Amino acid sequence: MKAIAIDNDRLEWRDHPSPGSPRANEVLIDVAYAGMNRADLMQRAGAYPPPPGASAILGLEVSGHVHAVGEDVTHLQVGDPVCALLAGGGYAEQVMVPAPQVLPLPENVSLREAAGLPEVFATAWLNLYMEAALKPGERILLHAGASGVGTAVIQLGRALGNPVFVTAGSDAKVEACMRLGADDGWNRHNGSFVSAVLDWGGADMVLDPVGGDYIGLDQQVLRPNGRIVLIGLMGGRQAQVDLGIMLMKRQRLIGSTLRSQPIAVKGEVMDALYETVWPLLAEGEVRPIIDREYPIEKAAKAMEYLQSNTSQGKVVLEVTSNT
Repeated sequence: MKAIAIDNDRLEWRDHPSPGSPRANEVLIDVAYAGMNRADLMQRAGAYPPPPGASAILGLEVSGHVHAVGEDVTHLQVGDPVCALLAGGGYAEQVMVPAPQVLPLPENVSLREAAGLPEVFATAWLNLYMEAALKPGERILLHAGASGVGTAVIQLGRALGNPVFVTAGSDAKVEACMRLGADDGWNRHNGSFVSAVLDWGGADMVLDPVGGDYIGLDQQVLRPNGRIVLIGLMGGRQAQVDLGIMLMKRQRLIGSTLRSQPIAVKGEVMDALYETVWPLLAEGEVRPIIDREYPIEKAAKAMEYLQSNTSQGKVVLEVTSNT
């Protein structure tokens, strides 16, 4: 098969050993499209190595067709259109995936759209409804609202009764988020978001891919018993935390990554998506937001576009044109 290799920081589409035959509880997928994520940028830069045992090939989500299944796989058959959450290996013609991380496509969702589903909706679900344990009516402050994860969070919040305030890098991005269902928003280039969020009523939970100086600001807008879930470090690894506020308002700061979670946890997340989110997708109440598509041979150009911070939604790579 062919796969993307990193050679002195260059991305090259070239021959690579195939994954082989699936073992028990594994699924081999012929990849149609691969979703691109910021984690791929970090891995390419050497800052986010794959977990032990995972493929070193870039790519954390794909759509395609089942090529083969191992023993004990009962929910999928050869030829089924599927999407999958990966620990690595997506930028390739084939990928081997633990069966709990593979789901049949929702009704009315294409393979192209489905490549933008697993990573962002699983990340959103894990952090909103498992880590932060949001209840209906609780309010979300979401940073980087126009990102792939952001677009999933906004739609889930709207559908499940959790109002969302977004921050984003331009007025156009804020407006796009509000069209998706965000209640209000703030252009981060206009200064601190604190007053705007407090005027909105404050937040019960912050989903923060930024870190750095944002953590102290997040604390200021949290209601009592509020939670900050940190999922990225775009603003740096060091933060000032006011322990007095944390103590008196019973705040929690939670670090969270999806990629390194055990298969059982990822399976639990995917089961929750299948039960709760797949019907919403079938009804058109939520949808994957695809910003732009590139052929896999132009993965470097696609990554350059993602790194420019101008995208709104997901960037996907077309791997096979006949699928």
